[in-house]
Amino acid sequence: MKCPFCGYIEDKVVDSRESREGESIRRRRECLRCERRFTSYERIDEIPYMVVKKGGQREPFDRNKVMAGLLRACEKRPIPASKLDSIVNSIEKYVQESPERERPTSKIGEMIMRRLKELDKVAYVRFASVYLEFEDVTEFMHELKNLVRTRQGGASGKRAS
Repeated sequence: MKCPFCGYIEDKVVDSRESREGESIRRRRECLRCERRFTSYERIDEIPYMVVKKGGQREPFDRNKVMAGLLRACEKRPIPASKLDSIVNSIEKYVQESPERERPTSKIGEMIMRRLKELDKVAYVRFASVYLEFEDVTEFMHELKNLVRTRQGGASGKRAS
């Protein structure tokens, strides 16, 4: 921290206190050259992580929105809350790891669908029906047929129920 009186860059902190709101830290400093005291404030610089929607508009990433979508898809399904929290955590981590501080919602939706497909087929279909914006029943049935085909292929000859 540069001394405002003499410009020297070395000092010592003589007192630290949190602000009343807890949003910043007030530090009393003493310059090691001129020995004058001054105050500095530290606060977290909150640059939001953004998502880029299909139409190109950007909005802040909202963990609660992701959870709300999952809860709707998983309503009345035997899925533990810890599994949903794990999905949301992985999505949040994916967004936070972006060097540009933003990610497309298309990738986020694909990640959610992949996880739901492994977790619960009904929840997957519910989520996909909203996310993929099916225009009609034909598109919906096509996705269901793909799901059944995948399930039959992975069931090693067993009949899908």
